[in-house]
Amino acid sequence: MSSSIPLPSSSTAALAQAIAGVAHTDGDYATAIPALSLHRRNAPTKPLHCIYTLGMGVVAQGAKQVMQGEEVMDYVPGQSMLTTIDLPVVSHVTQASVREPFLGLMLTLDSRQIVQMASEMELSHRLRDSAFRSISIETLDQPIVDALIRLIGLLHEPELLPRLAPLIQEEITTRLMTGPHSPHLHHLAANGSPSQHIAKTVAWLKKNFTQTLQMDDLAARAHMSPSTFRQHFRAITGTSPLQYQKQLRLQEARQLMLNQNIDAGNAGSLVGYESPSQFSREYSRLFGAPPQQDARRLRLS
Repeated sequence: MSSSIPLPSSSTAALAQAIAGVAHTDGDYATAIPALSLHRRNAPTKPLHCIYTLGMGVVAQGAKQVMQGEEVMDYVPGQSMLTTIDLPVVSHVTQASVREPFLGLMLTLDSRQIVQMASEMELSHRLRDSAFRSISIETLDQPIVDALIRLIGLLHEPELLPRLAPLIQEEITTRLMTGPHSPHLHHLAANGSPSQHIAKTVAWLKKNFTQTLQMDDLAARAHMSPSTFRQHFRAITGTSPLQYQKQLRLQEARQLMLNQNIDAGNAGSLVGYESPSQFSREYSRLFGAPPQQDARRLRLS
């Protein structure tokens, strides 16, 4: 496994400059590289409920805080955050200003590529025995920063992007598989590991969150007893299966109201709620306001 190379401040400054060269104003920027998004904020933001998927987040300037269950994590320039499975989190920018905006990026990773790479690498005992974490924050390696700068630079060379972007993305994944984040990626790919079984269950839940959950069926899907399944699920996701499903439902209902102007009653029904009062109660508890009021507030903001 490669050793971490200390990262000089000039490197994060160069990465920030590359991001700012595309993200000129406050907002989120999808790019011509589907896996890459760039982010700029000119002021701290309020906590936002969202789902983090398999990928690497990097802060080049400013700072960000992420809450998974009861765990609070801060990450700053010179650090990278890896998420190995889909997780409901609460995140917000904690340091940003017009003069020094928050500048960051998110690079989605290919799970099939990770599994293939893991199968080709020899796992040391340390990797096999180390504890799995669904979110990990590590020092950012200089070679990964260089690769990210080159990847962003391709956005200004559209004729080269289709050929070179996949190669640079593969380089970044390879470096992650041999760097400080590698134990968690190897665990995720290890055939038959509890973390892999939970990851597959989470993927199923994300596609079937409107269905009524039967804990015994979920445990069987993960090849575990119900008690062992609940223990591993909470350790990896920071929440129970029922709470995970609830957050998926409420996040989807929020998007339906915001993006498709669907009223609260229909939104709750579409995501699996039979009781409008239960939907409104649980929605208010998670987002801090009743459904329609929250949707109006989001549109105004």
